[in-house]
Amino acid sequence: MVAELVRTWVAGWAVSRRTPRPTELAWGLYVEVEVDDPKEVGRLVLPEPSAATVRAAAASVAAPHTWLKFPGEPRDAEPWLPEGWVVDEEESGHLMTAGLRRTEPVVPDGYTASVETDGGVTFVRVHDAAGELAAQGQTAVLGQASVVDRVVTQEAHRRRGLGGFVMRTLADEALARGARVGVLGATDDGRALYETLGWQLSTPLTECVYRP
Repeated sequence: MVAELVRTWVAGWAVSRRTPRPTELAWGLYVEVEVDDPKEVGRLVLPEPSAATVRAAAASVAAPHTWLKFPGEPRDAEPWLPEGWVVDEEESGHLMTAGLRRTEPVVPDGYTASVETDGGVTFVRVHDAAGELAAQGQTAVLGQASVVDRVVTQEAHRRRGLGGFVMRTLADEALARGARVGVLGATDDGRALYETLGWQLSTPLTECVYRP
């Protein structure tokens, strides 16, 4: 079950970020990150990690700032990593799921919202009275799964219900496109919000990076 969720999350992330389709390798998946971001050139994802597969995946890497991600506790990963690899505790997070339900949310007072679908990805954006972007999120629907991504509320607009509005709107839009289950990778702060909306933890996510 967890392995299939990880695969769904990776496939949806690639659609959401408009990267090439994940490449199947013997130990898992590789996603090339085609953005000008020196902090990440690509990501390896292992749906079913073990000491052997983590070591094999890490040994295949030559490019610095390649990330290795897999389900499991970060503290368990350190003995498996070869020289040059580190566990990034701050980036490690949580894989979460939820059964989607329609709520027809109303945008909080003082804000306006827009919904746009482009290239298989639905974007929800919330603007303040001055027209500035206050919150946003997006989702890629793959069959019955909605992979939620890039949910952000700007600091000046937090604790006003915008994050919940974005998440509920994404769920309504995904349901309209045939999805029934939501999947996302969350930070610690994000997990706290998502749990109030009925999302549940499926597994911790360990994130490691090659910094030789």
